[in-house]
Amino acid sequence: MPWFIAAALLLVPIIEIFVIIQVGQVIGGWPTVALLLVESALGAWLIKREGRRAWNALQTALQTGRMPGRELSDAALVLVGGTLLLTPGFVTDIFGFFFVLPFTRPLARKLLAGFLSRRIVAQLGGNPLTGFIPGVGQPPFGRPYPKQPGQQPPDDVVEGEVIDPDRPKDS
Repeated sequence: MPWFIAAALLLVPIIEIFVIIQVGQVIGGWPTVALLLVESALGAWLIKREGRRAWNALQTALQTGRMPGRELSDAALVLVGGTLLLTPGFVTDIFGFFFVLPFTRPLARKLLAGFLSRRIVAQLGGNPLTGFIPGVGQPPFGRPYPKQPGQQPPDDVVEGEVIDPDRPKDS
C-alpha cells in the first residue's frame, strides 16, 4: 500500500496538469480557470450538504442503538470525496463527485466494502478471492467452506414435539 500512495502522489499531479492543459487548449485559459472555480464551489456546497446528512444519520443511528456501519462508510466517503473535490483538477473532481453524490455513493460504498473485506481476509492469512480463512467457521462472503477430509456434515435440525404413546394425555 505505501508504494501505491507514493505513486499516486507523483502521478496524480502530472495527470491533473496534463488534463487541465488539454481542456485549456480546447476551451481557452480563462474558461478553464472559471470551470475549476465553479467545480470547487459546487463541490464545497455539496460537501457541506452531504456531510451534514451523513452526520445526522450517524447521530440518529447512535441514538437508536443501531450499529452505524452504513453511516460510518458514508461519512468516510464524504470526507475522502470532499478532499478530492477541494483539490484543484478535473480528474480528482470526477472521483470526488463519485464519492459524494447521493446516487453514486451506494456503488462507492459497495466497492469500499469489497476492498476492505478482501484486505481483512488477506491480513488474516486467508484467500481474498474465496474468503477462506483457515481455522475459522465461515467465510465473510456467506459461502460455506469446502468439506474437509473426514468431516461430517451437520445434522439437520427438525423442530417438533415428541409424543410418548405410553404417557397419558393431560386433560
